[in-house]
Amino acid sequence: MTDIATYLRQHEAKGLLRFITCGSVDDGKSTLIGRLLFDSKRLYDDQLAALASESVRFGTQNGEIDYALLLDGLEAEREQGITIDVAYRFFSTDKRSFIVADCPGHAQYTRNMATGASTADLAVVLVDARRGLLTQTRRHSYIVSLLGLRHVLLAVNKMDLVDYSQEVFDGIVGEYRKLAAALGIEHVQAVPLSALRGDNLIRRSQATPWYTGPSVLEHLETVRLDDSARGGGFRLPVQWVNRPHQNFRGYAGTLGGGSVAKGDAVVALPSARRSRIAQVFGPDGEVERAAPGQAVTLTLADELDVSRGDVLCSADDPPQVADQFAAHLLWMGDAALVPGRPYLLRLGTVTVAAQVTEIKHRIDVDTQEHLAAKRLELNEVAMVNLSLDRAIAFAPYEEDRALGAFILIDRTSNATAGAGRIDFALRRAGNIHWQHLDVDRAARAALKGQQPACLWFTGLSGSGKSTIANLVEKRLHAQGCHTYLLDGDNVRHGLNRDLGFTEEDRVENIRRVTEVARLMVDAGLIVLVSFISPYASERRTARERFAPGEFIEIFVDTPLEVCEARDVKSLYRRARAGEIPNFTGISAPYEAPESPELHLRTVELPTEQAAERVVARLLG
Repeated sequence: MTDIATYLRQHEAKGLLRFITCGSVDDGKSTLIGRLLFDSKRLYDDQLAALASESVRFGTQNGEIDYALLLDGLEAEREQGITIDVAYRFFSTDKRSFIVADCPGHAQYTRNMATGASTADLAVVLVDARRGLLTQTRRHSYIVSLLGLRHVLLAVNKMDLVDYSQEVFDGIVGEYRKLAAALGIEHVQAVPLSALRGDNLIRRSQATPWYTGPSVLEHLETVRLDDSARGGGFRLPVQWVNRPHQNFRGYAGTLGGGSVAKGDAVVALPSARRSRIAQVFGPDGEVERAAPGQAVTLTLADELDVSRGDVLCSADDPPQVADQFAAHLLWMGDAALVPGRPYLLRLGTVTVAAQVTEIKHRIDVDTQEHLAAKRLELNEVAMVNLSLDRAIAFAPYEEDRALGAFILIDRTSNATAGAGRIDFALRRAGNIHWQHLDVDRAARAALKGQQPACLWFTGLSGSGKSTIANLVEKRLHAQGCHTYLLDGDNVRHGLNRDLGFTEEDRVENIRRVTEVARLMVDAGLIVLVSFISPYASERRTARERFAPGEFIEIFVDTPLEVCEARDVKSLYRRARAGEIPNFTGISAPYEAPESPELHLRTVELPTEQAAERVVARLLG
C-alpha cells in the first residue's frame, strides 16, 4: 500500500509538457504521434481494436496498422488522408505528462496550426528526408518563432526511404539550423527517425548506429524549459468579481506570473490605484501564498473599483499601460484586413474596440523579406500598428505571453479574425494626453443656441444625397442654425485628395471625414456629411465617435437603375465599360444600412419632402 501511495504521489507531481507537431503535408505528423501512443502502451483495448478495424477501412498501409488514424479524427481527414483540424491528445509516462496538438500541414489551414502553437512549450517540426525543407516547413517554423517557442525538436522522418543516410540527415539539419538562427529559435534537437517503423521514436534504433543523441520520447521527457517569457512580479488578469454577499468582494482569476501572499503591496491597472492583499483563497479555501498557474480569489485591504479585464499586479513590478502598440499579426480571416476597419481585441480577460491603423510591412515567411502591403489576406503575417479605444495593461510578448498575446475578433460574425503578439507600446501612446479645456461643447452649443449633431447621408452615387443635404442646410440656415456641409466630392479636392477608391482608401476616406465631423460637432455645429460610405463597418465606427443621439444616419435609398438613368457625369457608363475600377454598385459593393434613423425612398418621395423630413427629425 505504501508503494502504491508513493507511486501516486510521484505521478501527481510530474511536470506537464505541451507540444505541437507541425510541418508540411505527408511529412508523417499524425503517424509519429499515433506510433508514440502505441509504442508507449498508452492505448486501451477498445482503442486498439478500433484502430485495427479502421486501418482496414481507411488505412494507407495495405491492411497493416495505420497509426495516423489515432489523430485524424474527422471523417473528411480520414477520407482525404490529411489533417484539417488540430487534434489534441493527452498521454503520460513515468517521467512526464504530455498534451500534444497534431497540427494540419496544408497552407490553407495555417491558422489552425497557429491555434495549436499558441499554448505550446515545444514544437516537433517534421521534415520528410526525401524532400528536405519545404515552404510549409519554413512557414510553420516562422510561426513557431513568432509565438515565442524556444525549443524545437527537428524530426527528420522517413529515414528508411533514404537508406538511413547520415549524409542526407546532416544536410537537412545544417539547413534547418541556419533557418532557426535567422528566426531566433534558440534550442534545436535533431533526431533521425522512421515514425512508421518506430526507429528512434521510443528508444535509439540500431538502424542509425551513427546517431548518438536521444530518441524522440527521451528528449520530450527530459527537455528543460525556461520560464523567461513570464513576468517576474505577480500578475492576475481579473476574470470575475466574486460578490456572494455585500460583505465580501473578491477578484478571481488565474495567477499569470510570480507568487502572491497576504500583505503584499499591489496595484490595479489601468487605474494605477494601490492597496494590499487582505486574503488569498485557493480552490480549497484560504491559503498563505499562491503560485503561478493557480486559480485564486484575492481580496484587498481597500475598496477599489476593479472589474473584469483589469490586472492586479505587484506594486514593485507592474506591467505597462498603453492604448497604441506595434505588433506582429497573423491574419486568419477569410475577408482581407483593411487598416482603419473596426475589430474587437481580446487580451487576457479584457476586450476593447481596436483597429489596425497601419501595416508597416508584410513578411514573406519563406525568406523573412519585408514587403509593402496595404491589406492582409488569409494566413499572411505583418508588422502593424494597433490603436485601442482605451488603455489596457500589457507586457511585450517576449516578457509575458499571457499579457502580450491577443486576438482580433470580427464584430459582425464574432469569429476570430487574427492573432498576434505585442512587441512594444508606441512612444506616442505615452506622450499624448487629454488637455483640459475650460470651454466645452456644451458651452459652445449654448452660445449658438442649438443642439449639435451629425447628419450622415449615405447612398449610391446619383442617389440624391448632395441635393437633399444642400436643401436641408438651406432650411437650417434660414432658421438661424450654425451648419457646415461636408460633401464627398468637395472633400476629395483638399483633405482627401491623396486617396483613391480602393477598399483601403475608402476606409481611410471615411475615417478622416468622421474625425473632422466630430470636431465640428464638438464646436457646437450641425454638420451634414454626404458620402457614399459603402461599408457598414465604417459607418458603425463613425457612429461610435459621437455621443448617443448626436449621429443621425440617413439612407438615401435610390435603386441602381434610377441612379444610372440620372448619370449626368457618365460615371456608371464608364464603370460598366471598365474605365473606372472599384465603382460602388458596379465593381465594388454597397452595404445598405439595416436600421438608419431615416430611410428616404427617393422614388416615392420628392426631394423637397425628403429635406423636410430630415429637418423635422432634427428639430422635432
